[in-house]
Amino acid sequence: MQQTVQVSAVAIFNQQGELLTVRKRGTAKFQLPGGKADPGETAEQAALREVSEEVGLELSIDQLSYLGHWLGEAANQDADLVSAEVFLASGEHQATAQAEIAELRWIPLNTAANADLAPLIALFLLPLLRLKASPASLPTEQQ
Repeated sequence: MQQTVQVSAVAIFNQQGELLTVRKRGTAKFQLPGGKADPGETAEQAALREVSEEVGLELSIDQLSYLGHWLGEAANQDADLVSAEVFLASGEHQATAQAEIAELRWIPLNTAANADLAPLIALFLLPLLRLKASPASLPTEQQ
């Protein structure tokens, strides 16, 4: 039987327009900051708390906009599938690895999908953000 984990995830950008990805200790895939809700938390509250704990950003609920829902292959989870509520954080941010985060990596939107990106990023978020971005705003550097 397939197991599904429910999470909230946040797309965060720096001044160069690069997307923040994180790799948790003991895992191989980079994913968005975020995680599971505590009892009684909404998806937005879980997103804000997880971002604070993982990358030290104190965002407010009015800085979040809803990007969509992802149901697909889980990365770095004790489950087969992840059901994610995905938010976009307004503004440009700097982050630091905290708690269970082993590594931060900022990636341009035109980064090719590769084996170390979680499916949520590679199959959902990057294509969605590329559609929303104007061609002039896309970074030209490829990783």
